[in-house]
Amino acid sequence: MRQIAIYGKGGIGKSTTTQNLTAGLGLMDKNIMVVGCDPKADSTRLLLGGLAQKTVLDTLREEGEEIELDAILKPGFRGIQCVESGGPEPGVGCAGRGIITSIGMLEQLGAYTEDLDYVFYDVLGDVVCGGFAMPIREGKAQEIYIVASGEMMALYAANNIAKGVQKYASSGGVRLGGIICNSRNVDGERELVDAFAKELGSQMIYFVPRDNMVQRAEINKKTVLEFDDTAVQAQEYRNLAAAVDGNQMFVVPTPMHQDRLEELLMEHGLMDI
Repeated sequence: MRQIAIYGKGGIGKSTTTQNLTAGLGLMDKNIMVVGCDPKADSTRLLLGGLAQKTVLDTLREEGEEIELDAILKPGFRGIQCVESGGPEPGVGCAGRGIITSIGMLEQLGAYTEDLDYVFYDVLGDVVCGGFAMPIREGKAQEIYIVASGEMMALYAANNIAKGVQKYASSGGVRLGGIICNSRNVDGERELVDAFAKELGSQMIYFVPRDNMVQRAEINKKTVLEFDDTAVQAQEYRNLAAAVDGNQMFVVPTPMHQDRLEELLMEHGLMDI
């Protein structure tokens, strides 16, 4: 079983990328569980056809701890098992606790079965607190992929996430599998993200081009692969799934100092000198 966490700057498209990636793996007949680690609980919506799945924390609040696995685990596209951690009521408590509670509950209820090929954790934003770092810190995820773009703030966030991977590499055994570029059509984007990944000692594992087909599929509450498997963008997600499935490059990253990151951005024309 490969356990993978997807990180990246808020709004970069982690959830959309994760759901289309796992749909691609599902079409390769892989058995998959997706654990949404965002209080918004939108990590599995496209896999479930728009179903607003009841979160683990909401279920525990309403029903207590004596629950069955099927109360929190729902099958979606290609049989992908979907879980949403959820979060506390707004303004109360730490959202990161939802991840810790959910993974503990899934383990207790026997969700991590031997027939699973992949478990994906779709994690909110940057590694900013213990709860959101939990899949890295406690070795729940062995592989990390960072979704980024050629935008300055996306790369700042990616560099910070690499620092988190480096910090917990020895204790948790986690490794960086690569950068997934979710394109924003920035000038020189492919070259910049490729150079950024190499600076970390890693790779740009795939460049996902920008395509309005993604938005059309989302409006219809589906992944691209379910909405129109003949679309050009559907093939891009198949290629991404194949790249992740066949990946052999897992590293302890070497994050950049701020000065070097800004130099890299200037070299590729993203910052005025």
